[in-house]
Amino acid sequence: MTSATATLRIPVTGMTCAACSSRVQRSLQKSPGVSDAAVNLMMKSATVTFDPGAITPDALLDVIRDAGYGAALADADQTAFEEQEARERAQAAEYESLRRKALVSGGIGVLAMLVSMPLMGSLAGEHQHAVVADPFMRWSMSALDPTLRAVLPWLYAIPARALTLALLAATLLVMLWAGRHFYTRAWAALRHGAADMNTLVSVGTLAAFVYSLMATVSPVFFTSRGVMPDVYYEAVIIIIALILTGNMFEARAKMRTSAALRSLVALQPKTARVARFGEEVDAPVDTVEPDEVIIVRPGERIPTDGEVVQGDSAVDESMLTGESMPVSKHPGDRVIGGTINRTGAFRYRATTLGASSVLAQIVKLMRDAQGTRAPIQHLADRISAVFVPVVLLLAVLTFGVWYVAADTAPLVRAFAAAVAVLIIACPCAMGLAVPTAVMVASGKGAEMGVLIKGGEALQRAGDIGTVVLDKTGTITEGKPVVTDVLLAPGVEVTADVLLQRVASLERSSEHPLADAIVREAATRALVLDEPESFTSVTGRGAQGVVRDAALVVGNAAFLADWGVSTSPLADQALRLSDDGKTPMFVAMDGQLVGLIAVADPIRASSTAAIARLHAMGLQVVMLTGDNERTAQAIGRAARVDRVVAGVLPDGKVAEVKRIQAQGTVVAMVGDGINDAPALAQADVGMAIGSGTDVAVEAGDIVLMRGDLQGVVRAIALSRRTMRTMRQNLFWAFVYNVIGIPVAAGALYPAFGLQLSPILASAAMAFSSVSVVTNSLRLRRATFD
Repeated sequence: MTSATATLRIPVTGMTCAACSSRVQRSLQKSPGVSDAAVNLMMKSATVTFDPGAITPDALLDVIRDAGYGAALADADQTAFEEQEARERAQAAEYESLRRKALVSGGIGVLAMLVSMPLMGSLAGEHQHAVVADPFMRWSMSALDPTLRAVLPWLYAIPARALTLALLAATLLVMLWAGRHFYTRAWAALRHGAADMNTLVSVGTLAAFVYSLMATVSPVFFTSRGVMPDVYYEAVIIIIALILTGNMFEARAKMRTSAALRSLVALQPKTARVARFGEEVDAPVDTVEPDEVIIVRPGERIPTDGEVVQGDSAVDESMLTGESMPVSKHPGDRVIGGTINRTGAFRYRATTLGASSVLAQIVKLMRDAQGTRAPIQHLADRISAVFVPVVLLLAVLTFGVWYVAADTAPLVRAFAAAVAVLIIACPCAMGLAVPTAVMVASGKGAEMGVLIKGGEALQRAGDIGTVVLDKTGTITEGKPVVTDVLLAPGVEVTADVLLQRVASLERSSEHPLADAIVREAATRALVLDEPESFTSVTGRGAQGVVRDAALVVGNAAFLADWGVSTSPLADQALRLSDDGKTPMFVAMDGQLVGLIAVADPIRASSTAAIARLHAMGLQVVMLTGDNERTAQAIGRAARVDRVVAGVLPDGKVAEVKRIQAQGTVVAMVGDGINDAPALAQADVGMAIGSGTDVAVEAGDIVLMRGDLQGVVRAIALSRRTMRTMRQNLFWAFVYNVIGIPVAAGALYPAFGLQLSPILASAAMAFSSVSVVTNSLRLRRATFD
C-alpha cells in the first residue's frame, strides 16, 4: 500500500540564474520521499510533491538551505489575494533596490571613467614603452581624451597617485554596497561546492580588483616586465553597474509579466455594503459572514460570490469569461465576486467566501500554473547544470592561451580576455527563457477566458493533432428548446392550445425535453393548468388528463400502444429526426393532433470554431451518447470529420485511447463532469467552464467562455508560446556560443578585435532583458 502524497509550494530566495534553480531542483529530487520537484526562477519558488510519511516540510526547507539558498514556508492563513499582494510588494522592493544601486553605481562608474582618462595619460607618459591592453580604454583615450583635456584641464593637474586612491575607494564602496550580494551568494554557493551566475561575476570583478590593487601597491612589478600598471577599477564599477542595470530592467519586466494576476487581485473590492441590524453598513470584505445580505448598486463591483435574493440587474462577467455582453440576473441566480453590476440595484446572499471564492480560485490557478515548468525547460536545465563549471574552465584556458601567445603585455591581455569570458557567459537568459513565456502566456490566456493549469499543458496543447468534442453542452447549447409545433391534418386546435395542453401535462415531469416544452409555453405567456393525472413511462413518453381531455405524448411506439396511428405526420417526423431534432407525437382523446419537436441547438460559435480547427490542420471528432441519427445530423451541421454515437463514459475513454494508439496527441473537450474520465485520459483535457466552476479537476485547461472558440484560442496561444520559448532558448544559447569565443579573442587573429570586460557585461545584461522583452510580446498578440 502506497502512502498518499502531498504538494507544497516553498518560496526560495537567493536564486539568480538557471544554474541556481537547477541546483535547488536536483537537491530536492534527490531527497528521500520526494517524487517530483519543480523550481521556477521567475516565481522564485519550489513546488514539491512528496510523501509526508518519509519527509517533513521542515526537512524540505533544510534541503534548500543546505543547497545555499533561503527558504520558508508560506503563511497558511494567507489568501491567494494576500499572497499575490505580498509577492508584488517584494517585486516592487527588489526593483527599487536594484534601481537605486544601478543609478548610484552607474554615476560613480561615469566619474571613474573620467578620472581614468588623465590617469591613463599620466601612466602612458611615465611608461612610454608599456602598452594599454584594454581595447575599451584604448578607444576611450583616443576618442575622448583630447576633448576631456580641453574641457577639464584641472582634472589633469591632479597627481596620478591621488586619482588611483580615489578610484580604489570608489570601487570598494560599489563592491561592498551595490555589488555585495554577488559576493555573498557566490561564497554561499562555493561553500556547497557549486557555482552560478554570482560566481562568474564575483570571480571576474574580484580578479580585476585584485589585479588593480597590485598595480596600485606595486607598480614596479608590472613596469619591470614591460607592462603598464593599468588599474581596472572603472571596469569593476561599470561591470557591476551594467549587470545591476540589466537586473533592474529584468525585474521591471518580471513585474509586467504579473500584470494579469495583479489586475485580477485588483478586482476584489476591499469593502462590502452589508445589511446588519436593520442598517446598511460598509464593512471590510474579509469580515463578511456566509448568508449575510449584501447590497450592490449600479456601477459597483460585487464584493463576494452569492445568490440574488431581491432585484434584477445585468452583470458584466467579462473578467471571468472575456465576454463583453452583460448577463441578466434575477432572484435565485448566482453572482461572482469581482464582476461589475451594470444596471439595477439588487441584494444577494453571500455564499462562497475567501479562498473558496471563484476569483480566489482563479488567482490560485494562475499562480500555480505560472510556477510550473514546461517540458522544454529540461533542455535549459541540463545545459545549466554543467554550464558554469565549463565557463570557469574556458576562462582558465583563455588566460593560458593569451599568456603564451600574446605578442605584447601577455599578462594584462590574458587577464582581460579571461574576465570578459567570465562576465559574458552569465546564464541569466537561459534561466528566464521558458518561465517568462509561461507567465505571460498564462496571463494572456486568462484575459481571453482560457485558464491553463501549467507549463506542461501549455506545451502539449501546441502538439495536438486531434480534437475530440463531447456533443451536449460543448458543440450544442446543452439546453433543449422547442423548435417546431406541427398540427395533424384536419384538427381544429391551434398550435398555442396544443402547446398549452402538453406543457400543463409535462410540468409534472423532470425530463429535459419536458422542461423545454414548459419553458417554451412560458415564453409564449401561456397560462398552464394543473393536470388531473400524470404518468411517465421512461424512454417512451407520458400520459394524463388536462381539462378533462386525455393526453398522450411520446414516440410513435408509445402512441401505438394507445391505439393512435402517427402515419399522418410520419414524413415530417422523419425529416425532423434527420435534422437532429426529437419529435414527440401528441394525441388528445384518442386522436393524433400534432407533434412537438425539441432539439439541443448547436452553439452559434461552434461551426466557426470547428472550421478554424480544420484550418489549423486538426482532425475533429464528436463523441456522444445520443442515438446515431441525431448524432449524425449534429455532426453534419457542425462539419466534424467523424461522429461516434451511442457511447457511455467508458466508451469515450476507449475512443480517446484508440486515437492515441495511432500516435496522435489528443485533446478532449467536455463539461468536466460526466466527461471526466475521457478528460483525464486525453493528452490535454479542456473543460468547458460555466464561469462558476473554475476548478474543474479533470481538465488541464478551463474554457471560461463555455464555447469552442476557447479551444482555438488555447491551441493558438500554445503554438505562439512554444515559438517564443524556442526563440528565447535559441538566442540564449546562440548568444553564449557566439559571445564566449568572441570574448576569448577568436576574432583577434583575423581582425585585431578583443572584447573588453565592460562591453561583455553590457552584452550579458542585454541578453537577459531581450529574452524577457521577447516573452512580453505575447501580451500584444491576438488570437481571434
